[in-house]
Amino acid sequence: MVAVALRTAELIADEDAEHCRVIGQHGSKLIHEIAQGNTGPVNVLTHCNAGWLAFVDYGSATAPIYAAHDTGLPLHVWVTETRPRNQGSKLTAWELGQHGVPHTVIADSAAGHLMQRGEVDLVIVGSDRTTYTGDVANKIGTYLEAVAAEANSIPFYVALPSSSIDWKMRDGLKEIPIEQRGDEEINYADGWFDGQHIAVRIAPDESPAANYGFDVTPRHLVTGLITERGVCEANESSICSLFPEHAP
Repeated sequence: MVAVALRTAELIADEDAEHCRVIGQHGSKLIHEIAQGNTGPVNVLTHCNAGWLAFVDYGSATAPIYAAHDTGLPLHVWVTETRPRNQGSKLTAWELGQHGVPHTVIADSAAGHLMQRGEVDLVIVGSDRTTYTGDVANKIGTYLEAVAAEANSIPFYVALPSSSIDWKMRDGLKEIPIEQRGDEEINYADGWFDGQHIAVRIAPDESPAANYGFDVTPRHLVTGLITERGVCEANESSICSLFPEHAP
């Protein structure tokens, strides 16, 4: 039983790595298309961590970035810090640095400012759950970035393996549960000081806090989904055309 469990886990890991590798190839083509009209590096904005610390080997949202970078294409990544847990500044920035990808960490609220000034060419984020109709649940703050991207005519892509698609949920806003996490993540910030990992309180003791872990980006704000089978629109017809075995 142990041997079977181990083998099954290895197969799942191998499948995940291969799906993310292929997602990288499909997404890299999108970045190369944008590069054809650019005089400088392609500026990609990403949110939270959907890299190889979260997946296996490649990541989902970062896979197209790595694939494009590895071809020698000049690009730069805006990394949102992703409050309150700072997965962007702690994890994604570290990953990109290890891979040699030029990047800059920004406050979450700076994303709209950069889009407004033409310093973002496209947004690529991951997904914790996507309905088969194209609504995307991802780390809190993703929805606001999608709204800003729409307002500034910037492509907003979601990179995800099909294992992230919920084939039973139709309306993400109504059906996807939103986790509310502990208020200590809002009230405290943590980091390194003199070689020690410490936490400091940043909110008044008497102030309550609400900590929503995720939000839902409606399908009409999503330019496309980058999957292991290719890129599709964020709607039921287009998604099911890539995955006909799940079509109603």
